[in-house]
Amino acid sequence: MQLMPSSETVERVRRRLLTTREEVGAYFGISLTGCEDPQFLRYRVGDFFVAHQDGNTGLLLTEQEQSRKVSVVIFLNRQSETPETGSYGGGSLVFSEWRPGRSRGQYSLTGEAGTLVAFPSETTHEVIPVTRGERYSIVSWYG
Repeated sequence: MQLMPSSETVERVRRRLLTTREEVGAYFGISLTGCEDPQFLRYRVGDFFVAHQDGNTGLLLTEQEQSRKVSVVIFLNRQSETPETGSYGGGSLVFSEWRPGRSRGQYSLTGEAGTLVAFPSETTHEVIPVTRGERYSIVSWYG
């Protein structure tokens, strides 16, 4: 579920993302011109997001999605195998490789509060079901 924080919060996060744009672009060896407004997400027990790609695949129809080069996820709370205040269970960010000529497999990322993860927008990824607590994150895309 998308949350709606104050416009000041959205703008503050957007400005911070813009300050990391050049570093992220340099890491991937590409030029990035801007970023979309961040989305603030909450996943409750049972919530998940199916395997998908965010853009730059040639399969998407909107101009905005076609201009996405790098996807960003910022974890706002910690994933834990045991109950801890403010943590969640399950809800891993899972990356999958299915394209011909590449090493196939999956990589599961455990969320840690404050971690920013950037990846090419054509990367297949999903959020597996949350099993305990609530998972909070911010997502955005560089173009």
